[in-house]
Amino acid sequence: MGITDGRKVIITGGAQGIGSAIALRFASNGFETHVLEVDNEAILDFKAEHPACGIVFHQCDITDEENLRTAIESVTGRAKTLDVLVNNAAVINNKPITELSCEEWNRVLAVNLTAPFLTAKYCAPALRAAKGAIINIASTRALMSEPHTEAYSASKGGIAALTHALAMSLSPDVRVNAVSPGWIEVSHLQKRSSRKEIIHTEADRLQHPAGRVGTAEDIAAMVCYLASDEAGFITGQNIVVDGGMTKKMIYV
Repeated sequence: MGITDGRKVIITGGAQGIGSAIALRFASNGFETHVLEVDNEAILDFKAEHPACGIVFHQCDITDEENLRTAIESVTGRAKTLDVLVNNAAVINNKPITELSCEEWNRVLAVNLTAPFLTAKYCAPALRAAKGAIINIASTRALMSEPHTEAYSASKGGIAALTHALAMSLSPDVRVNAVSPGWIEVSHLQKRSSRKEIIHTEADRLQHPAGRVGTAEDIAAMVCYLASDEAGFITGQNIVVDGGMTKKMIYV
C-alpha cells in the first residue's frame, strides 16, 4: 500500500499484540491513526517505545456503549469522516465448560463480538461517506477448536458471521472482511509487565506448512491490503492467515 495521507483509521485494542503492529503499519502508510484502548499501562509503554509514530490513543472501554460512541465521535468529528475501522480488541478466558461462569462467558462475548457490532454501528455513517472498509480480526478458532475454548471460539465464529452480514447491510458503500490469524507470536509485543521470551522449537516451526510461526506483521500486511483500493472487489470474506495449518490433515 502506498502513502495515503489524509485517510483516517480507527483500531480497537491497538496498544499491544497484533493490534500494535496493525496500528504502526497504518501510521507508516500515512493514515491518521486512532487507537481505542482500555489498558492505560499498555498505552504508556507503547508511547514510550514509539514516541514519533504519530498514533493518537483514546482510553476507552469498548464494552461501555456510551464511552465507545463518544470516543468514535471524537475521531470522526463534525465532518463524520472515517476511511477504515479495524475491530481487533479481544479477550480470552479458556477453562472447562463446567467451570466457566455465565458472567465470564458474557464478558468474552461483550468484548469480542458485541463491541465490534457497536463500533460498526457508530462508524457506519462516516464509513459510508468515505466509501470505506471494515476489517474484523476473527481467528482460526472460528473454524477449529482446542478443548475449553467455548467462549472464545463462539465469539470468533460470531465475528465471521457478523462480517458477511455487515458486508451485505453496508454494501455497496462499505466493504467488510475478516482476517483469521493462526499461531501468531506476540509475546514480545505485550506491555512490558506481560512480556515473555520467545521460544520456538523446531517442531513448532516445522508443523506449519509455511515452515515458521506467524508474526504480527503477517496479519498487519493482510489488514492493510484489505483496506486498500487494490482489494476493492473483496468483501464479505474471511481470510485465513495461518501458515497453512487449517488445511493440514493430521493422523495419530
